[in-house]
Amino acid sequence: MMADATQSGLVESLVRWFEPWQTFYSHSKGTESAVTFVHLVGLLFGGGFAVATDRLMLRATARGVRPADDATAVLDSVRTIHRPVLIGLTLLALSGLALATADVETFATSVTFWVKMGLVALLGINGLVLMKTETQLRTQLSDPYSDASKTDTTTDVLWRRLRVTAIASMTLWTATMLAGVVLVNS
Repeated sequence: MMADATQSGLVESLVRWFEPWQTFYSHSKGTESAVTFVHLVGLLFGGGFAVATDRLMLRATARGVRPADDATAVLDSVRTIHRPVLIGLTLLALSGLALATADVETFATSVTFWVKMGLVALLGINGLVLMKTETQLRTQLSDPYSDASKTDTTTDVLWRRLRVTAIASMTLWTATMLAGVVLVNS
C-alpha cells in the first residue's frame, strides 16, 4: 500500500512539473504533429538503417565471410551505419520524452510503455554488443602476428555473435514498433 502511495505521489509531482508542456502540447496541433513526425523520422532512419545493415550481416554470415577483403567490406558497411542509427535513436529518445511528458499520467502507469522502454534498453545493449564485436573482428582481421588457428576459431565466434546481434536487432526493432502501436491504440 505504501508503494502505491509513493508511486501515486511521484506521478502527481511529475504531472505538476510537466503541466506547462502538457498544456502547450495539447493545445497545439502543430507541436503534436512535429513531435510525432520527429518520432517517426527517427524510427524510419534509425530502424531502417539498422535493419538494412542487419540484413547485410545476415547475408554475409550465412555464406561465411571470406576472403578478408569481403570481411573488411562488410565491417566497413557496419561501422559507417553506427552514426545514422545513433542519430535516429536520439531523435526517437527526445521525441519519445516529449510524447511521454505530454501525458505523464497515462504513460507513467502504462505497462505497455514500460515494456517498450525495456525493449529500447535492450536495443541499446544489443547495439553496444554489435559495435564491440565489429571492433574485435576488425582487430582480429588486421593482426598480422596472430596465431592463424586461434584466429580462425575466434573469428568464427565473432562472426556468429555478429549474426546473433543482427537477428536480435531485427526482432527488437519489430517488437518495439509493435509496443508503440499497442501503446498508441490502448
